[in-house]
Amino acid sequence: MKPLISNDAEVLGLLAATLGAIFWAEQQPGMRTFFRYVPGVLLCYFIPSVYSTLGLIDGGDSALYGVASRFLLPTALMLLTVAIDLRALARLGPMMALLFLVGAIGVVIGGPAAILIWNAFSPETVAGETWRGLTAIAGSWIGGAANQVAMKEVFAIPDDLFGTMITVDVILTNLWMAVMLWMAANHVRLDARLGADGTVIEALRKRMSRLENEPAPPQGAPGLMMIAAVGFGATGLSQALATPLAAHFAQVGWAERMSLANEFFWLIVLVTTLGLLLSLTPVRRIERMGASRVGSVLLYVMIATVGMRMDLAKVFANPGLFGVGVTWIAIHGLLLLLAARLTRAPTFYVAVASQSMIGGAATAPVVAAAFHPSLAPIGVLLSVLGYALGTYGGWLTGQLMRLQAGY
Repeated sequence: MKPLISNDAEVLGLLAATLGAIFWAEQQPGMRTFFRYVPGVLLCYFIPSVYSTLGLIDGGDSALYGVASRFLLPTALMLLTVAIDLRALARLGPMMALLFLVGAIGVVIGGPAAILIWNAFSPETVAGETWRGLTAIAGSWIGGAANQVAMKEVFAIPDDLFGTMITVDVILTNLWMAVMLWMAANHVRLDARLGADGTVIEALRKRMSRLENEPAPPQGAPGLMMIAAVGFGATGLSQALATPLAAHFAQVGWAERMSLANEFFWLIVLVTTLGLLLSLTPVRRIERMGASRVGSVLLYVMIATVGMRMDLAKVFANPGLFGVGVTWIAIHGLLLLLAARLTRAPTFYVAVASQSMIGGAATAPVVAAAFHPSLAPIGVLLSVLGYALGTYGGWLTGQLMRLQAGY
């Protein structure tokens, strides 16, 4: 059946209007309770999928997804990664860095471990190509939505399976945030049980108050053009390098299994690496012009184009995957608690290190502020770092899960 709207310009207009409506609704006082339980990012995926399911548009026939994945997504990753303030992160101290690293390791090994556990008593839950879909959760839980969509392309996740993984991700992420907020409310008692050194929190507050505030460069068209130049320029350079790299590895027998013959893999790795390198240079000042905000806009357009390719009827095709996700996130949490016990790290470190990955930039500051308002920027800093690690960590987790699944 021919869709009601088939012109891509009209489809893009519909998607942009939909995203605008979602963000407008999030700002309305009467909608706060609704969005407390239904994250806006979930609607950015699912409302376009409703359009496709009802025959209003045909996501599979549109060229928008190809354009967004090859141009907007890598540019968004570049702009989000170049915003990383590594110097400010270093000021947080080695204990925070250790907990963040342990949390990332928990996600990396938790995925294949969950497949191993579930394969023992419910092999049908993790059979076949399920491991590919789980790489989307790996990208999200180490980095964020940008890394999640990147894993979809790198590991060629079918649209329907990807939709299921988004549902698993969103539901478990919000349940996990509830656990972290409970920890924040009971951190004094929990710190006592962990034998934590509470004085480090006061020292951390003082370090945060001394973070340097760079003067903001002039705003307006020149600033936005600088952002576009860096973002799309890095994407173009990365694409120019990705094509010959993928062609070279295509001649190596084992490279296909490792995604090294995948042009998109190299595009994402190169643009992320460029972003990290440029974050150490004066180019990072484009963040003061709004680089990460522009990157977020591009990312949400990308999310909407992914959503219009999903089939809602198949989203809950494998409910056992929620159990796999619970096992996975439990391994992550237990490793963090063990590390906190051994290092006498306070509950704050555990909660923020975990939420900056599992929840990302949208929720990590909320959890950090639940301990003390002055600590909210720490959640932002760590979650931005996750965007960089998500590319490498998501790929590594995917390879481990592929081996565990026997592929």
